[in-house]
Amino acid sequence: KIGMPHTVPCKVTGKCGSVLVRLVPAPRGTGLVSAPVPKKLLSMAGFEDCYTCATGQTATLGNFAKATFSAIAATYAYLTPDMWSPTVFTNSPFQEYTDYLAKP
Repeated sequence: KIGMPHTVPCKVTGKCGSVLVRLVPAPRGTGLVSAPVPKKLLSMAGFEDCYTCATGQTATLGNFAKATFSAIAATYAYLTPDMWSPTVFTNSPFQEYTDYLAKP
């Protein structure tokens, strides 16, 4: 097994006002590489390893936090294999009626 998810599934962005926050997946053991505001939100969201990149007026902490939150919310749109519903396979008609089809 690979283990439980520890980072974002792929590169995601969030925007609020002029602030644009980009979350980038990081290898296991990297930690949260970000400013204090996104680091607090990412740790509360359960991420252990993540790179961040922020542009815009990040001194506006409200917009910075909302942009980070919208980037985290964008990760919930991805369906990971642990959330797949179980597939029930049925026999094809050729397999099901082989005895009948084999008769001359």
